[in-house]
Amino acid sequence: MTAPADATKVRGETILSVDHLVKHFPISQGVLFKKTIGQVKAVDGVSFELRRGETLGVVGESGCGKSTLARLLMRLETPTAGRVTLEGRDLLRAGGADLRRLRRNMQMVMQDPYTSLNPRMTVGDIVGEPFEIHPEVAPKRSRRQRVQELLDVVGLNPEHVNRYPHQFSGGQRQRIGIARALALRPEIIVCDEPVSALDVSIQAQVINLLEQLQDEFGLSYIFIAHDLSVVRHISDRVAVMYLGRIVEIGTEEQIYQRATHPYTQALLSAVPVPDPEARDRQTIIRLSGDVPSPADPPSGCHFRTRCWKAEEVCAVQDPQTVPRAADPHPSACHFAEVRTDV
Repeated sequence: MTAPADATKVRGETILSVDHLVKHFPISQGVLFKKTIGQVKAVDGVSFELRRGETLGVVGESGCGKSTLARLLMRLETPTAGRVTLEGRDLLRAGGADLRRLRRNMQMVMQDPYTSLNPRMTVGDIVGEPFEIHPEVAPKRSRRQRVQELLDVVGLNPEHVNRYPHQFSGGQRQRIGIARALALRPEIIVCDEPVSALDVSIQAQVINLLEQLQDEFGLSYIFIAHDLSVVRHISDRVAVMYLGRIVEIGTEEQIYQRATHPYTQALLSAVPVPDPEARDRQTIIRLSGDVPSPADPPSGCHFRTRCWKAEEVCAVQDPQTVPRAADPHPSACHFAEVRTDV
């Protein structure tokens, strides 16, 4: 199995552009006569670019909007506002045959390998199902061979095409999901917490497989996770989300070595450190209060109710995610600066 050759495709060029993407879910009241009384701001103005051949990690606490963002990119949810451009074409406004062509180029690996595979279908049918929707990719006479090639690529026995999902372990099932995502030879794969349900040793195997496939086929990943250690291992750049917004984005080195947003610094301080001496020197930042409701976020900076740096301006003026004086990468904080106590 080989990736399609195209001399015009340059590694590092922008392949996906997301501009002020918004998804607000209405809150309704009543049974017979429903009326909207509010909105849950799941994704609230997210912007970023994905470059060809890179991995963009997306991290944040549960409920920050990571999975909703993934579903919006895959057109599984309809956005409230915003724009998503895939190789120069508007993904959100495409329809019919044009949308089918665009969807071929962006596939998804689901979070739960136990529920994302149909238990009544064989592995061969699961991995080969994309060919039923896009028959131009593989003629019927060659589909079984293509499926076996895909299973071999992800490290599974090609002769197991007639087995069912329950006959595989969790890590093997996730490999099946990856094989299905590769079937249409996409350039972008959205990975929605693909290793969170797996044991630590199996997580490493799946991450290594994803990196191997990226090098072999020139893939670009959007890798969503809540484990900062996993994200650091695989990502070229990292976007940190809080209450539906990206509050800081930068290279792996910038985020993990020179984070400037207080929320990012708090997340990093909670990452376990294996070195006992370094652990003794580590200052853990304990955030006060609970995460605000996305249905009623704080005014101004959404993080201000838990931030030790918050001042009056934070309640009045919403900080934009722009480069700050402390470091050139974008951070949504009026008082962004690199930690010096670690």
